Amino acid sequence: MTTTDASRRDMVAVITGSSRGIGRRLALLLAAQGASVVVNYRTNKDLADEVVAEAVRLGGGGFAVQADMENPEDIMRLFDEVADRYGRLDHFINNAAASAFRKILDLKIHHLDRSYGMNVRPFVLGAQQAVSLMDHGGRIVAVSSYGSTRAFATYAALGSYKAAIESFVRFMAVEFAGYGITVNAVNGGLIESDSLHYFYSMPGMAPVETVLAAIPLGRAGTVDDMANAIEFLLSEKAGYITGQVLAVDGGMTVAAPPYYHDTSDPLRLPERPTHGTRPDDLPHASS
Repeated sequence: MTTTDASRRDMVAVITGSSRGIGRRLALLLAAQGASVVVNYRTNKDLADEVVAEAVRLGGGGFAVQADMENPEDIMRLFDEVADRYGRLDHFINNAAASAFRKILDLKIHHLDRSYGMNVRPFVLGAQQAVSLMDHGGRIVAVSSYGSTRAFATYAALGSYKAAIESFVRFMAVEFAGYGITVNAVNGGLIESDSLHYFYSMPGMAPVETVLAAIPLGRAGTVDDMANAIEFLLSEKAGYITGQVLAVDGGMTVAAPPYYHDTSDPLRLPERPTHGTRPDDLPHASS
């Protein structure tokens, strides 16, 4: 596999939660290279059908499957339909996610159970089914987020389960390597999406601008940023990468207080230096 059009021809990819957002963008990216994409949705059939129609227009193929990732029987049915239609699978992308955003002391038992059932369990069950269809090797990629390694308001349930997913990635990478299957995760920072706006619109939540100010690249990420990273991990160029978590966050998780944007002169970062600028203790070029 490479990232050329010919390389994706006849590839089959299952992308959970792909009627919108990152999943939709990835589905169309792969379809434009000739792949068949299985567009999974939970409730909005019209959106899923639109993705399939666009995938076909771009030169790929595929079909939509309604399946609630919280329901194990739905997960089995999703992969049964893939087996019936194609008889095999090349890529499994675990993208769908949901959780309750609450302080830890406000989490109820059903919040914890549903967060597990909508995040960790679907990834494991989906991977099991995917491996059984990857008879010539394949790629598995899980979509994670920076809450897996950083603690912030109301994200404990989802962030902890994202951390569990990343742990499963490492174990799967070792167990599935003998089948020619790589397993990786893409860990997104602030990604411009419906989920981002929902999270930062909750009563009492800090303004999103305060978080954006701490990102070294100075902006939120896009669904294209995430889809491109996932597409790379699905490609032959990433064939020797497995068990890894690729951060797509504009440098957010490597920055720490005191932030440069909070400093003042003489510590504030200047404008980009012009070519020829030298440290004071080095001799200047002769005129």
